[in-house]
Amino acid sequence: MFENLTERLNQVFKKLKGRGKLTEKEIGDALREVRLALLEADVNYKVVKNFIARVQEKAVGEEVTESLTPAQQVIKIVHQELITLMGGGEAHSLKLSGPSPISIMLVGLQGSGKTTTAGKLAGYLRDNKKRSPYLVPADPYRPAAIEQLRKLGEVLGIDCYDAATGDDPLKTVTKARKQAQKQGFDTLIFDTAGRLHIAEELMEELRGIKEVLNPQEIILVADAMTGQDAVNVAKGFNDALGITGVVLTKMDGDARGGAALSIKAVAQRPIQFVGTGEKLDAWEVFHPDRMASRILGMGDVLSLIEKAQATFDERQAEALEKKLRKDEFTLEDFRDQLRQIKKLGPLEDIMGMIPGLGKMKGIKAFRPDEGQLVLLEAILNSMTRGERRAPRIINGSRRLRIAKGSGTTVQDVNRLLKQFAMTKKMIKQFTKRGGKGISPSMLPF
Repeated sequence: MFENLTERLNQVFKKLKGRGKLTEKEIGDALREVRLALLEADVNYKVVKNFIARVQEKAVGEEVTESLTPAQQVIKIVHQELITLMGGGEAHSLKLSGPSPISIMLVGLQGSGKTTTAGKLAGYLRDNKKRSPYLVPADPYRPAAIEQLRKLGEVLGIDCYDAATGDDPLKTVTKARKQAQKQGFDTLIFDTAGRLHIAEELMEELRGIKEVLNPQEIILVADAMTGQDAVNVAKGFNDALGITGVVLTKMDGDARGGAALSIKAVAQRPIQFVGTGEKLDAWEVFHPDRMASRILGMGDVLSLIEKAQATFDERQAEALEKKLRKDEFTLEDFRDQLRQIKKLGPLEDIMGMIPGLGKMKGIKAFRPDEGQLVLLEAILNSMTRGERRAPRIINGSRRLRIAKGSGTTVQDVNRLLKQFAMTKKMIKQFTKRGGKGISPSMLPF
């Protein structure tokens, strides 16, 4: 999302590097370019004005003008102000204390992704917070919303209240809470109705639900692709309802990022989570400091580590290392590792978390081919278990069958087998020399 903004800011800071002490004019010229970059990213103009004023006040001070590395000092100030702009250094935690079951209301306009967000939030609370969530469809006007939430619950293995189209939403939330108490659920997630725009009729209904539930959280689900509209929606919902936080969806799209940089300043409510894709695990806690680092091209190592820890099983990794050392690594093992790598998310996003990678010359022209991973897995899935465990038995007729079954060519199958054989040979030579820390990351394909 922030690719263009990151590139523009890096160009600005590159001009400052290598100089001695900076004059006020040089700092002013640089900040004018920063201002244009933020405006082009669809950041609210009042937010930009205040942001630049704060940075300039600090940047023309003695700390920068007397510094031996003034460019680094300016970058440090911009980084800190970006963190402040987006809500401070710490992620905003959900309020999960209180009489059980606690209630979380999801509100927002139609099409913002409330129903999918309800499923993602339920999965996050169960897996990361050890909660027992209960999904409640409180949108009686759109039959698809009720059915979609029910199906999401089935996929996740999370119970969903059996509401019907046309039910009164106030009665629905009251009955659902009683049902949750009987069945021992400790967290209710309400997927409420939306409209195409902010309407008093909708707000009146939501205020009624709020009065009945007295929820710990009222979270606005906003579409990041709508830019400043998302900011205006956040302010409107907060003024009418009193939201506690925001989830920005579609952060994997090609929006310019203005919503993420403006919402906290305009609506005075923090971003709590971001949706980074359609899959139910495409979901991140929003950390202002980490997002600021991504925007400035500094990477986000902590988020990358957390993703890896959540994806890779430590015992499986140790077992795999033993196999590599004993030359017992098979295509079956490779397929398992391939699936774990895919769980980390889009490779382009992962690259953006690696410090300095976005600044490397020519890196923009490189785009990881996600289709290649799909092709490799298709070939591996078309093999029998015996073939994956003993690739040496794959003769000409088997290769033809595998190619037809995976929708690829015999050349594709041959290439995979050749690369696998080369990799095993390389690992074998490495282990003979006493290599340590062997892992599937050394695989060249």
